[in-house]
Amino acid sequence: MNGKLDQQLDGLLEKYTELLLGEVTEEHKENVKAWVLYTYIAKSMPPLVKHWNEQYPDAKQDMMAMIKEIKELNDAHRAKSGK
Repeated sequence: MNGKLDQQLDGLLEKYTELLLGEVTEEHKENVKAWVLYTYIAKSMPPLVKHWNEQYPDAKQDMMAMIKEIKELNDAHRAKSGK
């Protein structure tokens, strides 16, 4: 990837994180990026994610905890903004 596309994708991720969670931190951005990647792969190639989950049960638990945290932050943001 070239530098310009990298910057533009980072801007897209930053705005998505802000709209989703109400604030942007590097940790939030990285968590949202991992969540988006995991979710997309789970929908487009479920057997691959099933295999990954079986191969790395600890990582699966970490991913589930991260997804739960993102959902809680999103729920709090939506409640706060009245949406």
